Amino acid sequence: MGYTIAEKILLNHCDADHVEPGQVVMVRCEVVLANDVTGPLAFRQMEKMGTSEVFDRSKIVMVADHFAPAKDERSAILIKRLKEWSLEHGVAFYDQGRGGIEHNLIIQEGWVVPGSVIVGGDSHTCTHGALGAFSSGLGSTDIAYSLIFGEFWEAVPGTIQITVSGEKGRFVTGKDVILAVISQIGAGGGTDNVLEFVGPGTKSLSIDERLAISNLAIEAGSETGIFPADETTAAYLDGRTETKWEAVHSDPDASYSRQLKVDFDRLEPLVAKPHNPENVVPVSEVAGMPIHQVVVGNCANGTLTDLRQAAQMVQGKRVHERTRMIVVPATQKIYREAIEEGLVDTLVEAGASISTPTCGPCFGGHTGALAPGENSITTTNRNFKGRAGSPDACVYLANAFVAAAAAVAGEIVDPAGVIS
Repeated sequence: MGYTIAEKILLNHCDADHVEPGQVVMVRCEVVLANDVTGPLAFRQMEKMGTSEVFDRSKIVMVADHFAPAKDERSAILIKRLKEWSLEHGVAFYDQGRGGIEHNLIIQEGWVVPGSVIVGGDSHTCTHGALGAFSSGLGSTDIAYSLIFGEFWEAVPGTIQITVSGEKGRFVTGKDVILAVISQIGAGGGTDNVLEFVGPGTKSLSIDERLAISNLAIEAGSETGIFPADETTAAYLDGRTETKWEAVHSDPDASYSRQLKVDFDRLEPLVAKPHNPENVVPVSEVAGMPIHQVVVGNCANGTLTDLRQAAQMVQGKRVHERTRMIVVPATQKIYREAIEEGLVDTLVEAGASISTPTCGPCFGGHTGALAPGENSITTTNRNFKGRAGSPDACVYLANAFVAAAAAVAGEIVDPAGVIS
């Protein structure tokens, strides 16, 4: 019996001679990642374990992104603790103004390559599967153990294979692919599995779009979403990393928990209604819903591709008077590239506010929390009750075309109705 991509990567990073779903193994990792929320919690656990030593300084990355820039004294203390610990231990540290949102950032900076194993103190560590890596979010105790020993325990997951076919239509993006999958299997349908994306339709997906797809794998309950590395991956990594890598592909006789299909020819822009990412409908079914806040950004859709799509929608127009629009480039590099392309000018001229890279608006931490009774449409990844502010607010998830179109119209609309 053959192996899936995930099984092959795990087998290459443990001492077992064979792996199968449900088997528990100790897995070695190339990168251990934490942020200003989860890092200090892990450091405290390390102290309880009686050590402050780390396994390999060159494989540890700390990023200030959740509460950066600090909104109050408590968040400032967390960031200060993360920075001081990083400097003390000589590990990579990306401060505000120098980095960005952790998941986009470490991919951009060449830390992630196909076939590698990445663990992070954040559930959306699954994003790195876009480059063909096995990536998993861990709790702070497990991150502490990984920091000390460079390994973690893993119950080998099964694999749900999604074959993407057809030609991508206008205003349809990678975000719609993953929303379509979540609508099929439900918010818990991927539990104890990874999502593997294959098929001719994946060839039209840029790395930016693959990031959006892998990022939301956790919203289906899956451990990660993974793409086999291909020419697109190789082109992206060219000049970005000096780490040698080889593409990993599933064997023809690999065993899958389930196999699904997504057909671009039948796919239209989708929206996930409150208060669950599985409440997915075509944009036409929620057209006319008043919108008070639009957010384009975060670790799912704060890429240059998303900023281009948003700018395209608002070019020569104005954000509706009842609506505010917040745009969050995922990294400082993306921010600068958006300035150089004129995207920031276009967005600001339309009435959008541009934020420094931060996770704030996504989880209601700062820079865009919602008031009671407000509706938001966002390119972020979760729309749980109270996720982005008041529990009496409503959050809709969509791609950047749909979100930016709502900013102009003041309500959810088909993007085709905003630009011809």
